[in-house]
Amino acid sequence: MKKLISIVLLTLFLVSTTELYQLLKIPTLVEHYFEHKALNPEMPLIAFLKTHYDHPVKDGDYGKDQKLPFIAHSNTLTLIFTLSAGVTFESMNNSFREIVSHKIPSKDEDFCLKGFKSSVWEPPRILFS
Repeated sequence: MKKLISIVLLTLFLVSTTELYQLLKIPTLVEHYFEHKALNPEMPLIAFLKTHYDHPVKDGDYGKDQKLPFIAHSNTLTLIFTLSAGVTFESMNNSFREIVSHKIPSKDEDFCLKGFKSSVWEPPRILFS
């Protein structure tokens, strides 16, 4: 199972980073050859390949010709890795000193009225004097 997964991942990597994706266009090449063979039954494969790869011309099926493998190239995925010199951190014992802090209380229990926390969720009451 590991071997199969590694083959699949390697294939995906090579197809996305090299021109190997052009091999996926071979069925288009075969189909286009049979179209030309139907128009001219005496055309051999070598003549078809010379017509499309050796001396390409802009004819009526130029759009289909551009879909053949290794005719039009696109930019593939490019990965660039750079290695830099290692970063080191040095600590010096004399640079650390104790920080004296004066704590300020953030909550004063005497200031809060008893029952205030639970009464905040009660609806307002009308006071009649």
